[in-house]
Amino acid sequence: MIAVIGLLLGVAAGLLLDPTVPGWVQPYLPIIVVAALDAVFGALRASLEGEFSDRVFLVSFVSNIAVAAFIVFIGDQLGVGAQLSTGVVVVLAMRIFVNVAAIRRSLFKA
Repeated sequence: MIAVIGLLLGVAAGLLLDPTVPGWVQPYLPIIVVAALDAVFGALRASLEGEFSDRVFLVSFVSNIAVAAFIVFIGDQLGVGAQLSTGVVVVLAMRIFVNVAAIRRSLFKA
């Protein structure tokens, strides 16, 4: 319940305050969101399988974001940022789909 309240407060704050994203963060924001979604779906899968650990989730969440952003940063420095961004998104999207399939099987037994 605390997570739902936090989510609602975050959405309300975002709508009321209308924050702007600095220009240097904009190339990394989509990658960060996809990496965070990967960690969240992994946590949901682990929860349904009875293996959830808040410590593992926190480490996974932070490390996914850091590694994904670092890969894109290195790509930008090498001049291949778009290609590495695409690669990161593809890999994380595949992991998300695997987790969603496991969640579906767990919930619907199909």
